[in-house]
Amino acid sequence: MQKTTKVLKEQYVPTAEFYSQIIDSLQDYSIFTVDKELNINSWNSGATKIFQYETDEIIGKPFEVIFTKEDKIAGVPKQEIDLALKMGRSVDVRWHACKDGKIFYADGLVFPLKSIDGEVIGYVKILRDITSRKISEDAIKKYSKELEELNLHKENVLAILSHDLRSPLAGIIQAAEYLKLNFDTIAPALAKDLLNEFHKATINELNMLDYLVEWARIKYAADAFVPAKIELIHSVEKVFQSLKETAAINTINLHHDIEENCNVFADEKMLLSILQNIVSNAIKHSHSGGEITLSAKKSTDMMIVVIKDTGIGMSKEIQDKLFTPQVKSLSKAVEENKGAGIGLLLVKGFLEKNGGRIWVESEVGKGSSFYFTLPIDKPSKNIDRLEKTEVD
Repeated sequence: MQKTTKVLKEQYVPTAEFYSQIIDSLQDYSIFTVDKELNINSWNSGATKIFQYETDEIIGKPFEVIFTKEDKIAGVPKQEIDLALKMGRSVDVRWHACKDGKIFYADGLVFPLKSIDGEVIGYVKILRDITSRKISEDAIKKYSKELEELNLHKENVLAILSHDLRSPLAGIIQAAEYLKLNFDTIAPALAKDLLNEFHKATINELNMLDYLVEWARIKYAADAFVPAKIELIHSVEKVFQSLKETAAINTINLHHDIEENCNVFADEKMLLSILQNIVSNAIKHSHSGGEITLSAKKSTDMMIVVIKDTGIGMSKEIQDKLFTPQVKSLSKAVEENKGAGIGLLLVKGFLEKNGGRIWVESEVGKGSSFYFTLPIDKPSKNIDRLEKTEVD
């Protein structure tokens, strides 16, 4: 029996070529080695399939060639090697770059290669493309987040309907009933005052309903979302024109320094609503004789728009709650500012829908500056690299 086992062992001892063939046959895995100077010195067919480099064009290139520009700048390739030396292996889940510049998400492993004497002679990198898995997981996370937002959205809408719309209507009904019962005896001046109050209250109610309709449109009317390339100056001038009289009544100067061919990629109706809300709020909170200035500057692939006023400003406490109002604070904002609370929710929702965001800088008594971003060009259909969350 021992003799047979010895014969079998001698007969079936795998050769280096045998192992090489196995490694090369793993088409779904990129497996390659680098020398001590971190230059690639072997490359399997799976690596060719994933990275698109042929063996003869990749051999001798530095290890960092497969990493994204951001990771190269951050020194990630060297960090992987250092961790592999220290811990015996380095496990990572990150974005990598193909030959044509496209990126993919990969689950990777690096470990040192050692000689018989225990000397490090190079490193092995093994990874697989898990982009489709990340897309699925991100889609689930996004869907879960949207469900949470929809529930909060629903609660806020119901709260507004029950409090901010119902309460004023109840007041209008009571006053109308008083006028109806006392019409023959009530003084004309009082009747006129009541009618003026009715008029103001119903206009506010209508404005509130308009806000709610637009707000609901963010979540429930996806077919109404039509982003396109827009020349920013046209939208700004259209909003300034619509608010010119309101600003003039308070002797507030509206000014912009937007140049021609300053473009953003967004839904035009949403962009107009964003500008309208922020500028009209700035007018409401500006002193007589104040100034509101609108400017824009490019930052990589985004346009940063700034709307600055010389108004009353706001405290840090108010700033922290400005774009995430709870029902009580929202109701108060609506009561005091005639819809400003809902307007800012609307702005935040529209910006997020278009791939942008909003923030504010303000000081009490010195005015506020609202900043928001929008894409300059149509976003790539590739995976959103801004959400580089690691796969668990």
